[in-house]
Amino acid sequence: MNETPVIGVVGAGQMGRGIAQVAAQAGCEVRLMDTNDAQVDGALVSIAKDLNRLVAKGKLGDGESARILGRIHPTRVFGDLSPCEYVIEAAVESTELKLQIFRDLDTTLAPEAMLASNTSSISLTKLAGVTKRPERVIGMHFMNPVPLMKLVEIVRALQTADETYQETVKLAQRLGKTYVTTRDMPGFIVNRMLIPFINEACFTLQDGLGTVEDIDEAARLGLNHPMGPLQLADLIGLDTCLFISEVLQREFGEDKYRPSSLMRNYVAAGWLGRKTNRGFYVYAAGKKERPSGRPSPLDLK
Repeated sequence: MNETPVIGVVGAGQMGRGIAQVAAQAGCEVRLMDTNDAQVDGALVSIAKDLNRLVAKGKLGDGESARILGRIHPTRVFGDLSPCEYVIEAAVESTELKLQIFRDLDTTLAPEAMLASNTSSISLTKLAGVTKRPERVIGMHFMNPVPLMKLVEIVRALQTADETYQETVKLAQRLGKTYVTTRDMPGFIVNRMLIPFINEACFTLQDGLGTVEDIDEAARLGLNHPMGPLQLADLIGLDTCLFISEVLQREFGEDKYRPSSLMRNYVAAGWLGRKTNRGFYVYAAGKKERPSGRPSPLDLK
């Protein structure tokens, strides 16, 4: 990649805007693409707020926030991504949507451009298979929130070339991330461990072993976790947790990955966590107020 690479990010949701921010902070020119106008506008507002907070804390100098924001160029069409050397897809976890995005990117970008996905569970080998450049497809699974979390999982598809892997390692390091490398298997490393843990916390609540706060406090103080599993599920999004859990159960065929009925019911109710201001907790202005599950829909205490 060039000294000042042009990076594309597809999807201006929570993950996409975080990736765009860290790339711009690392000196990259960023094309942030989303077909939803409100999503793109909201992403720029959110990034500006994050950067201003860094200025207020003395972590960015005067004027630096504006320069970083100036490196992010919003767009609503795939054609504007044609100059990009590296594109990271960060759309919602939908297999069909991601497959179509990869088809569109494959026809838009120069043959030498590399394609990465931020997917947390979908096969990179499958995504690579719908392109004419499968050797230049790889996974970059960032953790949420991207500007704060140091880890990125680099996922090698069956077809990924060594050159693509090495360029991805360099990009991860440029973005200030610590990377781990994982094979292309459902859930990769982090979610293979995390989602069953969150799901078991849901079963614990479903079975009435404790309240939402009891379960999260037990994890924080008993396991020394910085955040309880139910609060973390709200941050990730219960719909995303459910999707990954279903992928793990389907692909491995093991009952230990079976999603709890309580998680299914919360998703059916539209209680997806922070993004809907209600999940296992109720949120106001993005801040946790109180457990929404006291009593829960199953009258659990």
